[in-house]
Amino acid sequence: MNEDKISGFLVVFFGFFLLLSCSNKNGDKDQLPNIIYFLADDLGYGDVGIYGQEKIQTPNIDELARNGMLFTNHYSGAPVCAPARSVLLTGQHMGHTPIRGNDEWSERGDVWNYKKVADNIKLEGQRPLPKETVTIGNLLQKQGYKTSIFGKWGLGAPETEGVPTKQGFNYFYGYNCQRQAHNLYPLHLWENEKKVFLANDVLAWGTKLDSLANPNDSKSYKKYQQNEYAPEMIHQKALKFLEENKSHPFFMYYTSPLPHVPLQAPIEYVEKYKKIFGEEVPYIGDRGYFPNQHPRATYAAMISYLDEQLGDLILKLKDLGLYENTLIIFSSDNGPTYNGGVDPEFFNSAKPFKSEYGRTKGYLYEGGIRVPMIASWPNHIQSKTKSEHISVFYDVLPTICDIVGIDNPKGIDGISFKSELLSEKQKEHEFLYWEFSSYNGQQAVRMGKWKGIRQNIFDGNMHIELYNLEMDIKEENDVSNQYPNVVLKIRNIMKQEHKPSKNKKFIFKQLGDN
Repeated sequence: MNEDKISGFLVVFFGFFLLLSCSNKNGDKDQLPNIIYFLADDLGYGDVGIYGQEKIQTPNIDELARNGMLFTNHYSGAPVCAPARSVLLTGQHMGHTPIRGNDEWSERGDVWNYKKVADNIKLEGQRPLPKETVTIGNLLQKQGYKTSIFGKWGLGAPETEGVPTKQGFNYFYGYNCQRQAHNLYPLHLWENEKKVFLANDVLAWGTKLDSLANPNDSKSYKKYQQNEYAPEMIHQKALKFLEENKSHPFFMYYTSPLPHVPLQAPIEYVEKYKKIFGEEVPYIGDRGYFPNQHPRATYAAMISYLDEQLGDLILKLKDLGLYENTLIIFSSDNGPTYNGGVDPEFFNSAKPFKSEYGRTKGYLYEGGIRVPMIASWPNHIQSKTKSEHISVFYDVLPTICDIVGIDNPKGIDGISFKSELLSEKQKEHEFLYWEFSSYNGQQAVRMGKWKGIRQNIFDGNMHIELYNLEMDIKEENDVSNQYPNVVLKIRNIMKQEHKPSKNKKFIFKQLGDN
C-alpha cells in the first residue's frame, strides 16, 4: 500500500473514530433509550401482588417485575403528593426542594369552592415551582427528548411559571390542580395551557348522599358516576403520544391519579371484586371525598384498572417496535391513604409495615414513605432480579442523566442507581433525609439499618426515635436510649440537611428558621 493510500485510510479511520466518540459523548439520538416513569398515587408498598398483596390482582405490574428489577428499599421523597413530585423532578430532598408540602395557595380566595373554581381560573392549582427550577424535563429537552406528562401535576397553577409547559415538558394532558383530582369525573382537564371541558357536571369534594337516599341502593350513588372518566381520557392521550413520537426519543411522565380517593371506578371493574368480597358496609362519606356503596371492591378495582393501563402502554410499545429500547420505571408517590372510605388494614396496604393511621400517608414511618419501585429495560436490566439497594426519589434525576449522558445540575442530593440497574458495583448513600412541615412537623433519616424519626416538632418535641430496621421493620421498639452515638449522628444530619424554605408555610421555627 503506497503512502497516499495509507494517509487516506488513516484520515477516514480517525475521522470515523472521532465521529463515533463525539456521538457517544453527546448522546446518539438513535441509541438514546425512551423513558417512561409511571407514578401511581397513594399506592401502598403492599398493594401490589409481587410485593405481597393477596386480595388485589396486578398481573401487569407483577410481569414488569419478572421482566426486570424489583427494589425492596426504595423511598418516596415525601409522604404526600406535591412535595414527593417536587423531590422527584428536581433531584433535591425535602430540606432543599422548592415545594415541601401540599400548598393550596389559599391566599387567592375560596380555592376549595368547586363552583367558584369552575368560573375563576385564578382559584385553581397549587403554588408554583420557581421559574429557575431545573427539572428532569428541562434536562431531557436539551438532550433532544420529546417530554410529556399525563395525569396529575400539582406543582403550579394555570397561568403561572409553574405549569408543565414552562417546567420542561413539551406536552401535558391531565389535572393541573390536585384538588380537582379529588373527582375522577371532573368538569375539565388541561391540554398544555388550554382548559378542556368534559361531559361532566361540577361535583364538589365531600358531596354527601341525598338526605333521604338509601345507602344500600345503587341508585343513590348515581351522581358520583358521570360520563367521562379522567383516568381513561388521560390514558388515551398517552397512547396517542407514543404513536406520534415513535421516531425519536421521548420521556413520558405518567402520573396517574389512581388509586387516590375518591373511590370511583368503572362499574365492570367493581363488579369483579364485588363477587370476590361479597356484601360490604357502604361508606357514607363521613371521612371526606364521596360516598361509595362498595368501598373495598372499588379500591381494588381502581388498582386493577391502573394495572391494566400499564399493560396497555407496554403492549403499545411492543406494537410500535419500541419496547426493546424503552426504560420503564414504576413507583408510587407515597404510602396508602387512610381516608375517603379506603381500608388499608383490610388490604394490609403497607405490608410488611404498619397500615393504620399515623403510620401511612402523611407520616415519615416506613409505611408512609417506602414505596414499590420496579425497573425494566430489555437487554440492559437482567430479568427476575431483586435489589436491596437503598434509594429514593431524588436519585431518579441523576440516574436518568447518567443513562442518557447528561451532566448533573448543581445542587442535587441524589446518587445515580444506573450501576444497580445494570448489576454493576453501586455507590451507596451515607444517609437519606426527609422533613415535612405538615402533620405537626416531622424529620427523618435513614442511615444503613438505622431509622431516626422526630415527630410533633411544632409542639416543641426534639426527641429522636431510633429503630433498627433489620430487627424491627414495623418500627415498634424505640432504641434511642441504647445507642446515643447513633442518635447524635442523626441529629447532626437533621441539622445540616435542613435549609429554611423561602415559603413561610414550610418554616420550622423550632429548628431556628425565621
